[in-house]
Amino acid sequence: MMQPTAHFVFTLSGAGNLVRALRKAGRKDQVVRTWHDLNFGPIDPSDALVRPIWLEKELGRTEPEDRAPSERDWDDAQSAGHRKIVWLSRRSAHEYCGFLNWLWQWGNAPFDIVDLSEVLISPSPERGPPRLPVLAPCLALLHDDNIRLNKLWDLATPLSAEKRERYLDVWRRLISENAPLRVIENGMLVSAEASYFDSQLLELITDDWQLVSRVIGTAKASERDDQIVNIDFEWLKQRLMMLVERGQVEILEKRSREEMHLGQVRLARRR
Repeated sequence: MMQPTAHFVFTLSGAGNLVRALRKAGRKDQVVRTWHDLNFGPIDPSDALVRPIWLEKELGRTEPEDRAPSERDWDDAQSAGHRKIVWLSRRSAHEYCGFLNWLWQWGNAPFDIVDLSEVLISPSPERGPPRLPVLAPCLALLHDDNIRLNKLWDLATPLSAEKRERYLDVWRRLISENAPLRVIENGMLVSAEASYFDSQLLELITDDWQLVSRVIGTAKASERDDQIVNIDFEWLKQRLMMLVERGQVEILEKRSREEMHLGQVRLARRR
């Protein structure tokens, strides 16, 4: 009897992509997702009550459940009888932070890792004319056909003790700094202030009215051109609200936090 395999993934969309790829390949592997957005907000485990308060104040949302999709699935996947494969991209702040936090809690038990950070994939022929291999984006942005046709799960290898300790050192540093943001700069995961993306947003806002969704979409697209995924839509939307409140940006009509992306903004006119 083959040893059952459990895959640990750190985004909802990444888990969905992997599940579809596995099922198309005829594999019944278990996929367990943990999806806390630990690239923003407090992360010091010694003061766990601070994080939900911060999320509610800054983003108007609560922390998701720790165990997903269920306690039984999580416990089954961690059992000694499973081969454990963890998926990581060091070019996605969300996935990188999720992995580091998982490793912090995992202890010394062995597992294999698929690190997509420098992996070249051949685009699916079913999705257009032949193209040169490209860097795999993070699992959340990788089409299930590319996962399946490139058999990316075959890249899983044991994580060495030396690399494990280096990763833990990164997370220890980030916990001690406990900054509002964690972003990827020059290939490294570093702490950042809440205003980190403000200048980028201001560069994209003009004297003419533009949809908030367009401004944020352009910011995220330019980031992906650099093959880095640092932050999500909701955080950029919140920062735009702050720029409006500070008088640096005008909004055509006042909207709720939930409908902010439907609004239009421009640079504030000098009076």
